[in-house]
Amino acid sequence: MTFETEFKSPLHQTVSTTKTDFWNDSCSISELTYAIEHGAVGATSNPTIVEQVLRLERDLWDDRIHLVIAENPSWTDEDVMWKIFEEIGVKGAELLLPVFEREEGKKGRLSIQTNPSNYRNVDRMVEQAVRFASLAPNVQVKLPVTSKGLVAIEEATYLGVNVNATVSFTVPQAIAVGEAVDRGLARRQAEGLPTTDMTPVCTIMVGRTDDWMQVVTKRDGIIVNPAYLPWAGVAVFKKAYGIFQQRGFRARLLAAAYRHHLHWSEFIGADAILTIPAGWQKLFNSSQVEVRERMQIPVKPEIVTELSDRIPDFRKAYEPDGMTVTEFDTYGATVRTLRGFIASYHELIRVIREDYMLPNPDVK
Repeated sequence: MTFETEFKSPLHQTVSTTKTDFWNDSCSISELTYAIEHGAVGATSNPTIVEQVLRLERDLWDDRIHLVIAENPSWTDEDVMWKIFEEIGVKGAELLLPVFEREEGKKGRLSIQTNPSNYRNVDRMVEQAVRFASLAPNVQVKLPVTSKGLVAIEEATYLGVNVNATVSFTVPQAIAVGEAVDRGLARRQAEGLPTTDMTPVCTIMVGRTDDWMQVVTKRDGIIVNPAYLPWAGVAVFKKAYGIFQQRGFRARLLAAAYRHHLHWSEFIGADAILTIPAGWQKLFNSSQVEVRERMQIPVKPEIVTELSDRIPDFRKAYEPDGMTVTEFDTYGATVRTLRGFIASYHELIRVIREDYMLPNPDVK
């Protein structure tokens, strides 16, 4: 460690001494400000995150929400929700704009998630993706890695949208995204449209991969070394990363959904992105974990072997041909995550309706 890096936080050391970048897993102003101070070059949002932002920073948005409602008397609660959803994302994009300009468009983007309820409707996903991409120059758009979502990912890429593939947990999904993005870029190039300024991303929600292995082992009565389960998401990400490097996919891998420090420490050195929640950032920055490159160190073969032998759903997640595209829609982690995102989407609408448009008359 040099004198220059000695006094930097562990996350700042990660991004300043390796190819690894990190994003803030929220568009909260206070959380994103902290993250940028410690080296973050991006951020993300989704219905769950925006709901949390409204709870954490309600004082920043109360007046604006009331004004939007007053200025648009015919709007539904859903109309108002989407307007505020977009504005919260744009505010995060504004904070990242100096990074975007400094990095000449290669970094400094804010990811905004399309309506999770549209996971089966290509046209609606693409239409919203194009709209979101127009909100600010540094917006990235999240689309789910479902069978229809992959079609939307290719089409949106072709239309010039910088995509962030989400609801993704497995090697087969990541490969499908890499191929879909490259097809979209090839179509643009064939028509003489620019692609050099595009920065597509493919997320693997490594923590949710771990979560699903916990669920299936308990559900199916599978006995496995408990020390091995936290390595499931790490193994999947490292496997996918190797394939992306070999095949030269344009999309850049991103690790999300943090559960423990391996989801940071094991990926240090990767030419990839780590989307880290504020709480985990502070834990990592106060930790004694050594900042050194570990991405090139494979997961121990005995761990991969036991997980593969004992857990069929790990084999589906780890093997490049573990699932077909149509099977993505019914994979347990996909179903659980979509349910959660859709529930948060409806909760956001409820918050707008009950807290602002139709407040409880029995409460002073």
